[in-house]
Amino acid sequence: MRAGPFKGEVPAEAEPAARSELARFATGPLARLETPAVLETAPDYVFKDREGTEVRFTDFRGKVVLVNLWAMWCAPCRTEMPTIASLASAYPDGDLVVLPINVDTGEDAVADARSFIDVHEPLPFYSDTRFQLPFEFPGKGKMPQTILLDREGRIRAAFSGEADWNSAEARALIDAVLAES
Repeated sequence: MRAGPFKGEVPAEAEPAARSELARFATGPLARLETPAVLETAPDYVFKDREGTEVRFTDFRGKVVLVNLWAMWCAPCRTEMPTIASLASAYPDGDLVVLPINVDTGEDAVADARSFIDVHEPLPFYSDTRFQLPFEFPGKGKMPQTILLDREGRIRAAFSGEADWNSAEARALIDAVLAES
């Protein structure tokens, strides 16, 4: 707090959130990248795969995971999907798992989303028909939302909005997390 021009005090300007060493990748198309210094584990949240089987983020421990929360009604979500598919194709060895999780609700909307993802090989289809998952991550409901999890399932980076996930900046970020033991 500091003294203001009138009686009493006014709050000091908010301190920017502490950022991790991954903040160096917050440039170009990823300029708004959030890289928390305090690492939190991804939520223990159930979503479903194409066959309707329940899946959790813990199922992917040991891999670096790029989670992309998207919906058919979200134009930026659809626009960035080809870059996410290209990114997935660039890491065929399986150390990077790309999880596009659709949050549309209703049978018709989910069917449209499934058809949409099918033309973006090699991306798999996952869904959260409760549309709750976007509120469990740092973006708190913003769409699209992309989150990078390390091999221990901790949130290392988060980005809200459309980005080129096949850019040199995105690949450098992912390569840095892949290089961690």
